[in-house]
Amino acid sequence: MNPLGTKGRETWNMRSRLSGTQIRRGLLETARVWDEALSLLYPNECQLCRQEPAHAHTGFVGIECERLVRPIRPPYCQQCGLPYSGAITQTFVCANCRDLSFEFDQARAAVEAHGPVLDAIHQYKYQRALWLEPFFLQCLLPVALPDLNSQHWDGIVPVPLHPTRLREREFNQAERLASALARSLHVPLRTDLVRRHRWTATQTRLHRGERLTNMRHAFSPNPKVANSTDFTGTRWIVIDDVFTTGATTNAVAHVLKRLGASEVVVWTVARGT
Repeated sequence: MNPLGTKGRETWNMRSRLSGTQIRRGLLETARVWDEALSLLYPNECQLCRQEPAHAHTGFVGIECERLVRPIRPPYCQQCGLPYSGAITQTFVCANCRDLSFEFDQARAAVEAHGPVLDAIHQYKYQRALWLEPFFLQCLLPVALPDLNSQHWDGIVPVPLHPTRLREREFNQAERLASALARSLHVPLRTDLVRRHRWTATQTRLHRGERLTNMRHAFSPNPKVANSTDFTGTRWIVIDDVFTTGATTNAVAHVLKRLGASEVVVWTVARGT
């Protein structure tokens, strides 16, 4: 399902040629159709604080809540993207990455999973607040596109949900976000490569070691492509909503590397710190 409709698709296809304020202007133009349709169903107020006006083109997130968003900027860990508050003049790898062996080559996120961002993600995933998608895309696309546009990618792989979880939630948030990014980059969205064959308990209350164990062997290659040699040397982008310990995206990257990928990078809207 495309949340932005036909007009949205046309605008997203132009996005890879835009940067900075041009991207934001394109997002605002695209979202006019959201304002017209959703204003009939929802009040024009911030769905996070309920204290200020907001509109569909911002995902019903008000200006004051937007100001509380914390963008992730250097310095950060070169592998997992963990931001560092001190002054560092050279590249570094954090203690988390030194202790673990990640399959992905690097992970990046647009903003910190804090305050209104964390609230919005919880509403999106667990209350089916799909109207928040423009807010997430305004966080993700202006940061991810300049970095990814300069390189060749064979496709984007959203983190899959187990069929049971998908039936409960009725949508895969990673797939919806990945779809918008794939259109912007003009690369395929591949939901047929990796499957989640083992149901796992929610990660939200688990520590790092428990999350890694929880995700171990949860994903596998789709049997239809498992023995193919077409993926040797390919380069992929894995998309999810939040990166915390990296256990989930690392498990997906492991499957892609088994298929023959030479490089796998991870992008998420938010980063737990």
